[in-house]
Amino acid sequence: MQPVLLNYLPILVFLVIAAAIALAMVGGSLIAAHQKPYAEKLSAYECGFEPFDDARRRFDVRFYLVAILFIIFDLEVAFLFPWAVSLSRIGLFGFFSMLGFLAVLTIGFIYEWRKGALEWE
Repeated sequence: MQPVLLNYLPILVFLVIAAAIALAMVGGSLIAAHQKPYAEKLSAYECGFEPFDDARRRFDVRFYLVAILFIIFDLEVAFLFPWAVSLSRIGLFGFFSMLGFLAVLTIGFIYEWRKGALEWE
């Protein structure tokens, strides 16, 4: 075995142990659990009510706009903190790269604003 690959042996051992534990848990629950599902248990649960519509219907575009908003703000926060901490080391290139990233996020935010995703009705 090559010396470089030998360094990855603990990771392989960890993955094998994790897979064995996962299989043991699933197998144990199949063996120990009561496996007789009935019609009410298999039906869709919607806040205690019977489902009143088909789940394959079209969603309003506002759901997707809210998802885009979440991605915009989540990505911005996730990348701004490490960038701010390392700004002194990354120099001007890092600064202008982040400005480009923020410009793309701003375009997405303006799109959301124009589509009316910020108007909560």
